[in-house]
Amino acid sequence: MRVVVIGGTGHIGSFLLPRLVRAGHEVVSISRGQQAGYVDDDASAQVQHVTVDRVQEDQAGSFPTRVAKLQADAVIDLVCFTLESATGLVEGLRGHTGHLVHCGSIWRHGPSLRLPVTEKNGAPPVGEYGIAKAAIAAMLKQESSSGGLVTTSLHPGHIVGPGWHPIGPLGNVDPTVWQRLSAGQPVETPGIGAETMHHVHADDVAQAFEAAVGHRDAAAGEDFDVVAPSALNVRGYLQTAASWFGQRVELSSVTWEAFRAGTAQEHADCSWEHLMRSHCLSIDKARTVLGYTPRYEPDEAVLESVRWLIDHQQLEVANPLTV
Repeated sequence: MRVVVIGGTGHIGSFLLPRLVRAGHEVVSISRGQQAGYVDDDASAQVQHVTVDRVQEDQAGSFPTRVAKLQADAVIDLVCFTLESATGLVEGLRGHTGHLVHCGSIWRHGPSLRLPVTEKNGAPPVGEYGIAKAAIAAMLKQESSSGGLVTTSLHPGHIVGPGWHPIGPLGNVDPTVWQRLSAGQPVETPGIGAETMHHVHADDVAQAFEAAVGHRDAAAGEDFDVVAPSALNVRGYLQTAASWFGQRVELSSVTWEAFRAGTAQEHADCSWEHLMRSHCLSIDKARTVLGYTPRYEPDEAVLESVRWLIDHQQLEVANPLTV
């Protein structure tokens, strides 16, 4: 099968491209540049690369035609963020491509009302990003149900893995928390520490995309949340992370006002966006329909990311990892 991956050099694509090659597919990667992926894999050498600036070509209206001309059996879109862009691609591929697989986000679900969140019981989305992702997923489902292009949408949690900073225990990427945890220092937490975040390793997300391509008929017109088997709350995340450095952590709950007063605005805003949603999602549908079997629990995925950052001098900590 000929598979085109849009955004193939990013976090998910770094794991997905070699997976598709090893599965026997002919793989074409579309990206803005020829940057190396986040992991080394010999199978990546068999990928054909096409350089395209999607933003510019979307504005010009030429991107869907360019993708359609690649004559793919399946197109995987990892970097679509607006309904307009998604609709244009659907219209361009309709009648030319057998399957479009879109990367959404668990933020298509709003703040949790019932746990675990499923594809059917999620609250209405909040915020520009989540609202856009929900609108795209709804459009794709309608496209398939009306007899148009066969589509599938996958919705990953907070993606982690080697090469980039994970969403940390306080719901942001401020490296200060790792310094405090590694030193055994107290950590001020907004709220009560029971707020949840649902991470997922990039390779597990790649596994789900590979499975969606391989199970086209079962995945047709469907949407799937793709996360680790369990979720971490703030309290558990902090305690687990401190133990990696042989430390215990003292949690001090503070109001959101106090937290914002002592935190850079960008990090405080990021914390609020993650923690107020308090997501914990079910993967039952992905397990049953796609055979999704994530390899990593959330703490294992985050630890791999933290270890990589320390080993590559991109994260300073007070004491070394003991695990």
